[in-house]
Amino acid sequence: MIHTSKNIILGSNSPRRKELLKSLDVDFVVDTQNTFEESYDPSTPPGRIPSLMSRGKSHGFHRPLSEDEVLLTADTIVICDGKALGKPHSREEAVKMLHDLSGHDHLVVTAVTLRDVHRQKTVSDCTRVTFRNLEQKEIEYYVDEYKPYDKAGAYGVQEWIGYAAIGTIKGSFYNVMGLPVHKVYELLKEFGVI
Repeated sequence: MIHTSKNIILGSNSPRRKELLKSLDVDFVVDTQNTFEESYDPSTPPGRIPSLMSRGKSHGFHRPLSEDEVLLTADTIVICDGKALGKPHSREEAVKMLHDLSGHDHLVVTAVTLRDVHRQKTVSDCTRVTFRNLEQKEIEYYVDEYKPYDKAGAYGVQEWIGYAAIGTIKGSFYNVMGLPVHKVYELLKEFGVI
């Protein structure tokens, strides 16, 4: 484990974010108690949504931070044809999102906010992903088998659909998973945590 000067708190329950942060060989605890309501003005440019949500989650943390703590929050969104695709709320919505992504390029934007008692900083990363054309039965198989309701754009790059349908990725693979770990590492260094 890498020695850290502060206790890192991950304000996310995402299994992917936990796995990716753990891969940096730093100790952290998960605390997801939060008062932030995840909503935004529909006129917000899609690329700005993750930063707004990430900062909102940071400031919605349920208690003040102490001197020896740093809080990490994040948000991911998929942008296809200028439209923001968040997490699907139903099977029908998941199927529609995957139809929209089928045969197209899309952007995955993840924002990360790091905050301690003295300052905060939010950074974003953007990855371009290309899906091949998907058949209806492939979309339905994926949604029914993997139930991607906790994932922006209704898919997980590390699951079956990533292996079977993604043609190219330009940028960070881990960003598509939900956490641009190279940016997180830079932030932790900048804040003097590692």
